[in-house]
Amino acid sequence: MIYEFFSGGINTILEMFKSGGIVTYVITIIGIYGFIYSLEKIHYLRKISKVQLPQIMGVVNDSMERGGSLEALRSIGSFENPISKIIAEALKIGYRNKSEVEDAMERVFIVEMGRMTKGLDTIRTIIEVSPLLGLFGTVVGIWYTFKALGLQANPTAMAEGIYIALITTIAGLTVAIIILPLYSNINSKIEGEIDKIEIAKKMTNWSTAEMLIAVYDEIDCSIAALNDVDGVLEVKAVYDNPKANIWVSFNPHMLEKSIGNIIKEKCNEDAQIVKSKLKQ
Repeated sequence: MIYEFFSGGINTILEMFKSGGIVTYVITIIGIYGFIYSLEKIHYLRKISKVQLPQIMGVVNDSMERGGSLEALRSIGSFENPISKIIAEALKIGYRNKSEVEDAMERVFIVEMGRMTKGLDTIRTIIEVSPLLGLFGTVVGIWYTFKALGLQANPTAMAEGIYIALITTIAGLTVAIIILPLYSNINSKIEGEIDKIEIAKKMTNWSTAEMLIAVYDEIDCSIAALNDVDGVLEVKAVYDNPKANIWVSFNPHMLEKSIGNIIKEKCNEDAQIVKSKLKQ
């Protein structure tokens, strides 16, 4: 009985396709494409939202305690989602100046937004066009009906025209009704990711940063150069670390030039950042 039910349903659908003509086939093809594309989009958005912001920031904070910002960069590199990429750019403050970091974060945001919203216009167009194609089929069916009525007054031909009109209308509305909730779901997920990115930007608004720096010859010049920079809170020589000889504390958001560039410009000395730690 169940087999007969499904078999009869499939036969009815196939008969509707045959009766609906080319318009029904066009609606079906774009409907299947829109449905599959929507599912792929939802899968992608679920994939990038698997790791939540608190988990990423927890990894960043733990890594910062162990090995500083470089360790944090390595630790979140495997997440490969928009939030982790935004945070990764924020972790590079000090290696680059604040404007470079902000520009890099903005570029990442634009690229990730492009990936998240790619294809939305196509899905929306399918939702809008499908009912219109159904309406077009309806008009064709009614035209066919009136043609039959005017020429022969054949009830069979009239019924066939009305049948075509109903089938194409049903097909167009069905596609729109199925894909519209998927489109809404995609939009809501994208808005959720954008909200997370905005929160991530605020959470990476580092208040202070500390760096251990290694220079070869111009230690005094480097310390003096850093002391003259707005945003530098404290600089001192380090004698108990075999890898670094200068420690500096600064406000990252007042840093107009990277630490390395400051020393290079003022002292003509290449500085190596041994360790960097950011604090909120």
